Amino acid sequence: MSIEIKVPVLPESVADATIATWHVKPGEQVSRDQNLVDIETDKVVLEVVAPEDGSISELLFEEGDTVLGEQVIARFIAGAVSGQEVTKAEATAPAAEVASEPSSDESNDALSPSVRRLIAEHNLDAAKIKGTGVGGRITKEDVEAFAKSAPAAKSAAVSAPVAPLEGRSEKRVPMTRLRKTIAKRLLEAKNSTAMLTTFNEVNMKPIMDIRKQYQDIFEKRHGIRLGFMSFYIKAVTEALKRFPEVNASIDGDDIIYHNYFDISIAVSTPRGLVTPVLRDTDTMNLAEIEKAVRELAIKGRDGKLSVADMTGGNFTVTNGGVFGSLMSTPILNLPQSAILGMHAIKDRPMAVNGQVEILPMMYLALSYDHRIVDGRESVGFLVAIKDFLEDPTRLLLDL
Repeated sequence: MSIEIKVPVLPESVADATIATWHVKPGEQVSRDQNLVDIETDKVVLEVVAPEDGSISELLFEEGDTVLGEQVIARFIAGAVSGQEVTKAEATAPAAEVASEPSSDESNDALSPSVRRLIAEHNLDAAKIKGTGVGGRITKEDVEAFAKSAPAAKSAAVSAPVAPLEGRSEKRVPMTRLRKTIAKRLLEAKNSTAMLTTFNEVNMKPIMDIRKQYQDIFEKRHGIRLGFMSFYIKAVTEALKRFPEVNASIDGDDIIYHNYFDISIAVSTPRGLVTPVLRDTDTMNLAEIEKAVRELAIKGRDGKLSVADMTGGNFTVTNGGVFGSLMSTPILNLPQSAILGMHAIKDRPMAVNGQVEILPMMYLALSYDHRIVDGRESVGFLVAIKDFLEDPTRLLLDL
């Protein structure tokens, strides 16, 4: 029985998608629910799995091709495939190769972005690679096989000019769809908002003392370690309650005040920086926040974040301190009006009651859209976060 393999239904905010990676070849036997292809949107990677045990009979799109929601991208044959069955594409491919051997230029033009990227990474000559795909096209497997069998070819760079000095080289790699989207949105934020950043610093010793005192008990009770992020999220949530302008956004000539608290958290993934959303943080305790953050981080690492995980968010928290950043000016995550940057905690000499003490200090940076948030609100918001973090009891007593 022949089954059409289609692109999943795309959200309204996503116009199209890109074929990222085919995980199977025509004729290859697969099991039910085995991943057939990764489809990349502007936000997430969608997996399309096998509907039954069987095999792909025909690929209608190559890696790098743009597709639409519910578009047919392949044909699937349910049930075991005997060794005598050959797809039409497989049967005609050798004849096409004999009839017309593509030139080097034509071959390069037909390469998918992922294949071009792989060739560039290995510094290979595309003209020397024999393609086994439809019409003689070079596949990722062809490139990998060639790279393993001919290691000497790695030094031959075709498209790049000869390096003027020995040992110097460069490679050109196409941007992923997510990276292009990130670049576009960051540039839009810089060009379309009146963005300003204000700074403060916070003494992290009170929170560090709490973690040291209650870490073991907290972990035994809740099954997760007590980190800093839960305190950050709670402090931000309480500050947003007091400064509704920071929890608002601009829509044309209107200001939308959000009466709920959905906070985006910046998560670094192999594909780039993404901002999944913690919803209704005002109803969550520290343990629930820690568990939700860990779940989103794991899903981001494994490429399992869904469009629903990424949609919405009224305010963003980003923690560059995990990478060692001492200070930064984070860029707004549109259409949000503000973003908070946390940084590395460093021991510094501080004046306390006329005495010098060594304290674990952290810089805070709040970038905001000055069209909607005035200086009074932005500074007051940041000071509120500082006060909550330096006296965490206020978070528990709602003071």
